Amino acid sequence: MDLGNGDGDATASELLQAEAHVWNHVCSFINSMCLKCAIQLGIPDIIHDHGRPMTLLELVSVLNIQPNKAHCIQRLMRILVHSGFFELRDLKEEDRQTGYALTGASRLLVKSNPLSVAPFALLTLEPFSMEPWQYLSAWLGGGEDVAPSTIEMAHGVPAWELSRRDPKVSVLFNEAMASDSRLIAKVVVDTCGGVFEGLSSVVDVGGGSGTMGKAIAAAFPHLECTVFDQPHVVDGLVGSERLKFVGGDMFVEIPPADAIFLKWILHNWSDEKCIEILKQCKEAVSSRGKVGKVIMIDMVVGNQTEDHRSIETQLFFDLSMMLTFNGKERDEKEWEKLFVGAGFGAYKIVTHLGLRSLIEIYP
Repeated sequence: MDLGNGDGDATASELLQAEAHVWNHVCSFINSMCLKCAIQLGIPDIIHDHGRPMTLLELVSVLNIQPNKAHCIQRLMRILVHSGFFELRDLKEEDRQTGYALTGASRLLVKSNPLSVAPFALLTLEPFSMEPWQYLSAWLGGGEDVAPSTIEMAHGVPAWELSRRDPKVSVLFNEAMASDSRLIAKVVVDTCGGVFEGLSSVVDVGGGSGTMGKAIAAAFPHLECTVFDQPHVVDGLVGSERLKFVGGDMFVEIPPADAIFLKWILHNWSDEKCIEILKQCKEAVSSRGKVGKVIMIDMVVGNQTEDHRSIETQLFFDLSMMLTFNGKERDEKEWEKLFVGAGFGAYKIVTHLGLRSLIEIYP
């Protein structure tokens, strides 16, 4: 049996390292499932409400678990500490005890935190979100009659239709998008507020229930903000003097404004559909006698070249978009091709939004 590596026989160390690499990736879903369990049990909330690091005994005494499974919490917390979601801190020296404390990541999982991303995590790890991954090889190897997406192979309908049909999916999706909008709105307002200077109106395309639009209107009193989404999304939503909700179809017409705002919209769509959307945006910012701009928040793959984990996460999202919507995450050259194809003349990328970037596009 040949166990060579191409340059001669593999050493025992190389074989074991290769096996460990495979095992690590095969078992990496366990990290995700343990994190989901912690959120569902409310562990970040419990430690936050406690106000100081909690010993294992204190944590177990508060959790709603079966007494004969109390010993399992230590093992659950051990892997979550290893993954950076909690940390062990020494308590009083005379006690010789340690307690579990929150980290920056787990603070974002506290449900009472206005910037909590717990809804996004739960949406991603729900069975209806995970099941389509089981169909990836069948989807890739299928013929012309295979479903357009693994979502449709798993659930029988496209992602948007699944959300419309299933109230649970709809609620989870809307909560997840709103939680992300609250966090990114704070970052944009705090670090990129200059992009709204000189504007009097902005349309938030695909703005959902208005989380981002409300934040923009509150932070920039000179702006009138319109949240534009499908009629069934905005139906019944109440605006204010400087915030209104309008239903429509972004492929048909977008309300005119000084700027069109697209947060995490285009990665859901194919190149051809993106160009259609961008052409409507161009028309909307050019139809009132002065030329405006499009402000976009989306990933630019490779913008974090020095950070292996960030690049990996961007690639995770790219595959997720491929399976869910036939969309994609794009690098700068791919974005530029879309902008040119839609008739835009220039763009500028601001990269300090972590995994995502802010892009200004000019006709």
